[in-house]
Amino acid sequence: MEKNSKRKVNISAEKPLEMAQEEFLTSELDQYLFGQGTHYEIFRKLGAHPMTWKGKKGTAFAVWAPHAKSVHVVGSFNDWAETTHPMTRRDPIGFFELFVPGVGEGELYKFLVETQDGRKVYKADPFANSAEMRPGTASKVADLAQIRWSDTAWMNARKKFVQDERPVSIYEVHPGSWKKHPHGSDDPGFYNYRELAHELADYVKDMGYTHVELMGIAEHPFDGSWGYQVTGYYAPTSRYGTPADFAYFVNYLHKKKIGVILDWVPAHFPRDEQGLATFDGTCLYEYADPRKGEHPDWGTKVFDFGKNEVKNYLIANAIYWVEQFHIDGLRVDAVASMLYLDYGRQAGQWVPNQYGGNKNLEAIEFFKHLNSLMTGRYPGLMMIAEESTAWPKVTGRPEDDGLGFTMKWNMGWMHDFLEYMKLDPYFRKYNHNKMTFAMTYAYSERYVLVLSHDEVVHLKCSMINKMPGEYEDKFSNLKAGYSFMMGHPGKKLLFMGQEFGQFREWSEERELDWYLLSEDKHCQLQNYVRALQQLYTKNKAMYELDCRPEGFEWINADDCFRSIFSFVRHSADGKNNLLFVINFTPVARPDYRVGVPKKKQYKLVLNSDDAQYGGSGMEQPEVYRAVKSDCDGKPYSFAYNLPAYGVAVFKF
Repeated sequence: MEKNSKRKVNISAEKPLEMAQEEFLTSELDQYLFGQGTHYEIFRKLGAHPMTWKGKKGTAFAVWAPHAKSVHVVGSFNDWAETTHPMTRRDPIGFFELFVPGVGEGELYKFLVETQDGRKVYKADPFANSAEMRPGTASKVADLAQIRWSDTAWMNARKKFVQDERPVSIYEVHPGSWKKHPHGSDDPGFYNYRELAHELADYVKDMGYTHVELMGIAEHPFDGSWGYQVTGYYAPTSRYGTPADFAYFVNYLHKKKIGVILDWVPAHFPRDEQGLATFDGTCLYEYADPRKGEHPDWGTKVFDFGKNEVKNYLIANAIYWVEQFHIDGLRVDAVASMLYLDYGRQAGQWVPNQYGGNKNLEAIEFFKHLNSLMTGRYPGLMMIAEESTAWPKVTGRPEDDGLGFTMKWNMGWMHDFLEYMKLDPYFRKYNHNKMTFAMTYAYSERYVLVLSHDEVVHLKCSMINKMPGEYEDKFSNLKAGYSFMMGHPGKKLLFMGQEFGQFREWSEERELDWYLLSEDKHCQLQNYVRALQQLYTKNKAMYELDCRPEGFEWINADDCFRSIFSFVRHSADGKNNLLFVINFTPVARPDYRVGVPKKKQYKLVLNSDDAQYGGSGMEQPEVYRAVKSDCDGKPYSFAYNLPAYGVAVFKF
């Protein structure tokens, strides 16, 4: 057994206190509720909790291991001795528990589980609130009761947050590679959560995003998994500091009026020896049948959604992040892999459900339970599904046979958009429908339009390098593409680095190429994205009718030969509307005429041809008056000098 630490052994820890039958740390009610799958705050009982018991300060340890022959606590406080700290079994649920005087915050520990066939396995605590820095694999005692918050104003305002009617523009961030300190081979150069809070909040605030979405915060052993193969579901990763440091991060962003969303991975977990796999010598957390319990593509284990205790473990984990760390939303990873029994599996590799179909009925019930509970308990909380299929009613109400999410990633829009944008402009006229098709289903769910990390890795190219043409053309194309994205119905998500045109694909091993901002084109693109964000957050037409058809109106969806799109975003009161005109070719249209619904004045509020955005800087009138002249099926129109790849947004 590796000690997992160079820390000095704490030989002063006292022997565990003997416990009479009526003095157990967990109650019969705890066992009953956990067995029913409804102990929503089980994380306050299982795990390691510093406390005073029988007049002595120490730590209470508790773990669920029903098939174990015995369980011992081993750690830095007892020199990892196997037999000095046996845990007491609680039946019928199979809890093991122990209070150890003298053990406090920062001590490393594991559970030594003796299986029924006599094997001994060293397991990290499934409910640990902190973990050892990799490559170490031990859990660490943490005292969350010491954390103090000062974000009351934000938390109260969140209760009144109505997602459908508010701006949501998300900056997706990998904390370990957004920025790094200068570092050597043994030092990864990670920013601490507290350092990151200040720099990231300043940047996000300046750029105009409303939320940050963090990749990979739960503890994970391998940097290259980006946090999507989790071994410590209840532990903010130690790469960037302590749980208190992470709480500081969230608290600080809230005080800057920035929401925090976490990526959450209830679909699967890795096989790592110290993790959840065959935890007590049996398939405790995973399906026992490998046709259900293993992902062939990913080499991971699948949670057993038919087991009440496993569902309780995950649902309580979602609650834990919201209760203990004030998280504003969870983006649920790989939802499709949970819904379909045959996801990523060939014939013969999966088991049909009781009706012979390919739907995982247990996972469906899990999502309904999870989302009903989370949105009911926490008004204003966002539950976002990364779901890549046409599964119906992902954001529908559970009582109407929906899954109950508040939003869904629009993967169909993303695929069509990127396929269009990668085309040489000459061929775009033959693929015009790729940009219009999403409006045929735009109101079937509550969508987020996403350009995420998945689209800029594994030889897919960065966003700027997906664009056709020479150097300057790439920037012009990307400005037009981002404009279409921001104007299209749906909330928004953009992965870090793409706002300033990072040329290299993203890698978790290095920081973003911030040095590019010393070059005009990258700085001008960043200026333009900032202007788009401000246009989005400061104009109700961009978001308050996002989920209703009356919020969007095509002016001309059929101008395929010129590859020009024009549309209106309407405000609820009709007094502050925005007209978008976007040219996706390098051909200028000095005689361009656009139809409009009203004989009003149209004020130019965003012009991609401005010099500050890398345009020609050619002067354009600020105000245009519509005249009685049919165009685009509208009774009124006005003329505008539309540049190559030009974007113009007018307010009326």
